[in-house]
Amino acid sequence: MTDKETALQPLLISGRVEMRTGNGHLPKLVLTAARSTAEIYLHGAHVTHFQKQNERPLLFMSAQSLFASDKPIRGGVPLIFPWFGPRDGAAAHGFVRTAAWSLVESSVTDNETSVTLELAQAADSAEWPAHRLRYRVIAGETLRLELETANTSLTRELKYEECLHTYFAIGDIHATRITGLQGVHYLDKVDHFTEKTETAPEIAITGETDCVYLNTTSSVTITDPAWRRQIVVEKSDSNSTVVWNPWIAKAKAMADFGDDEYPQMLCVESGNVDGNRLTLAPGANATLALELRSEAF
Repeated sequence: MTDKETALQPLLISGRVEMRTGNGHLPKLVLTAARSTAEIYLHGAHVTHFQKQNERPLLFMSAQSLFASDKPIRGGVPLIFPWFGPRDGAAAHGFVRTAAWSLVESSVTDNETSVTLELAQAADSAEWPAHRLRYRVIAGETLRLELETANTSLTRELKYEECLHTYFAIGDIHATRITGLQGVHYLDKVDHFTEKTETAPEIAITGETDCVYLNTTSSVTITDPAWRRQIVVEKSDSNSTVVWNPWIAKAKAMADFGDDEYPQMLCVESGNVDGNRLTLAPGANATLALELRSEAF
């Protein structure tokens, strides 16, 4: 047992919060609640699994995903911080999704199991003021995620983007519909970042889709007739929603994504990106929270 594993022992709870060796020999936490299970890799604080009893998994994971200490995981819930999308000379979507996080708290109730992970405080640098991230994952009848960002600098503002880049498992993208975004302005990244307004009461995915909806705090519902369920995405302190599916050509271009996997996944991401990026005053903090629930119909 390594020193790190020994340090975690007091935070592990037999049958409820356990440490296992995951893919690529990366450590993962397995959470067991009364009627659900979840898995979180310490690599990137990446939630890779949530499933209620007698139901299909909520989250999509690519069978081609890379599990390596220097690569992001494809699927589940990647953590995006402190920038969203590509960045010259740096990794896309920030640096925390390949960072090593630490388990700092765990707790259980009759129905829920929760853990809190922390990323070691980042010291002041030329670009970023000192800051700390804490991430709470609560598995129960729903999956709840809470990402807290603290600006620990005494003098500098922290300006950042954040996103819980959630991949949902669905039966068939061709039949799936999204509601809750009608009337919202968005950037269509596939169409050269053209500014548009969503007119459809139900959004159908018919090709490559990468839309950044801005200034929206609304819940979003994914209706999946193939698996006869709805997924409800409820969020707080989030002003952006991103809808993404790579479709055929882009799926084939990604080394860590299967050519034929795009019909079984849909990203509906919650965060604060682009024009909704946040500014934290010295000593301030903010929490992006998300609750995901599924309902049969």
